[in-house]
Amino acid sequence: MLDMRDRAAGVSARPPHNDVRDVADARVPALDMFLRNARFHADDPASLGSLLVELIDHGFDRLPFPGGGRTLVRWQMLATVAGCDLGLVKLFEGHTDALAILAELNGFTPPARSRWGVWAAEPPDTRVSATALRGSQLRLSGIKAWCSGASIVSHGLLTVWLDGESVLAAVDMQQPSSISIDTSRWQAVGMRATASADVSFDHALATRIGGPHAYVRRPGFWHGGAGIAACWYGAAARLGQTLRDAAAQRADAHRLAHLGAVDVALSGAAAVVARNGGANRRQSSGRSAMRGAACASRGRISGD
Repeated sequence: MLDMRDRAAGVSARPPHNDVRDVADARVPALDMFLRNARFHADDPASLGSLLVELIDHGFDRLPFPGGGRTLVRWQMLATVAGCDLGLVKLFEGHTDALAILAELNGFTPPARSRWGVWAAEPPDTRVSATALRGSQLRLSGIKAWCSGASIVSHGLLTVWLDGESVLAAVDMQQPSSISIDTSRWQAVGMRATASADVSFDHALATRIGGPHAYVRRPGFWHGGAGIAACWYGAAARLGQTLRDAAAQRADAHRLAHLGAVDVALSGAAAVVARNGGANRRQSSGRSAMRGAACASRGRISGD
């Protein structure tokens, strides 16, 4: 919360603690300090990619898995990265999401220092088809749209189509004769540094992860998806901090009125995130609760 009674107080880029036991995690303040000291170019995909590698090397990507009872710590760390840079959290969230998915679906252990993206968009004009080989091996052909960090990550976890059903495939992006990246179609000015691209696969080798529709049917899907709300919160909290700093310099009535409105919005969003951060994926109401968390957080932060 914002607190104008104490000018040393500020907006935290992390949801406040709730009653979840053992929610405190030393990595949260450590991550915050690391990012405060990080030097990078926010508009340069290569610079963001290098910072992602540093986060991985320091172990900051090893978050509690969503829906395991300590999801709030996961969301606090996502919010902390979002408060630093939105392009960075786009890459960081995708990477940590992939690690959680692989663990939940009993996929293989990711190679050391690997960097992952999760690409599950299914626009009507592009699709990746898979052909089954021996065991869990696949060959991929087609175009996957809107692949954030395609030129930055070492591996991708993407939805593909096998025998008319959607399955997950893990692919090593270091296949130059079978994989090409086109960044010309997606021109998002605000998120340019994430280098979102169309990725073309020409008989690229991949590994199947889980069964048909496993991506959306796995227990941690809603908890993982609601992590995006934590990213929105972290970014909004950083904007709130900027407004608070400005009000501390010149606290006129108009500026303070807006500051109060922002405080109310952030407090409501933080309460929703914190309330659902301790939910366990085995709880029967977990799916509806996480839908509510994602939707309510979106509404309170953006005013939709």
